[in-house]
Amino acid sequence: MEQDDPAEALTELRERRLGALELLQAAAGSGLAAYAVWALLLQPGFRRVPLRLQVPYVGASARQVEHVLSLLRGRPGKTVDLGSGDGRIVLAAHRCGLRPAVGYELNPWLVALARLHAWRAGCAGSVRYHREDLWKVSLRDCRNVSVFLAPSVLPLLEDKLQAELPAGARVVSGRFPLPTWQPVAMLGEGLDRVWAYEVPGGGGTSAWEAASSQLPLDQAAPGPTTASVAGTPISQAG
Repeated sequence: MEQDDPAEALTELRERRLGALELLQAAAGSGLAAYAVWALLLQPGFRRVPLRLQVPYVGASARQVEHVLSLLRGRPGKTVDLGSGDGRIVLAAHRCGLRPAVGYELNPWLVALARLHAWRAGCAGSVRYHREDLWKVSLRDCRNVSVFLAPSVLPLLEDKLQAELPAGARVVSGRFPLPTWQPVAMLGEGLDRVWAYEVPGGGGTSAWEAASSQLPLDQAAPGPTTASVAGTPISQAG
């Protein structure tokens, strides 16, 4: 009995056209795989959050992380990342001296992944990741806040930040700017752009508007995509 040539069999398989049933099976398999990812990684965190407050996880790029650190570097006080995902911003913040650095993430799988990354980096005892709903976290002791959230929830986030953050706290928003606050600095281009905001006073819309309207945006710091915070030069991350 002659044995089939593996090369010929592979060529025949490549040239073979899938029938309707095979296409249906492939589509079903792909759909099942997508649902498995959703069920394991995303759905556990969404079950406890109202639909209008749900935010899909999209990890920050290396450039986005650099930009966040550039706008927060050297600032004292507690640094938090709301919706910290796999913990990359929190870990990077700790490494550049922003301490304590804390992440809040509702999805248990992402919290576990963040803790694994911290353990592999030798920082397991230094950074903290909490499985908590960011809408229920108190920000009254936070001096630096990082957020990478969807535009649909940013108006509600503004209310929370303004009501809870102390005077002088800085907020850095990635990918999308806060809708009504006036930024004191911007860094990056396109989806890598981040915006920095400072809280002039605890609570009170009129106080915020009065102070933010006096903060200039036209004082450029070194670098083609860097804007400076009034009175505070910002350095590019290396």
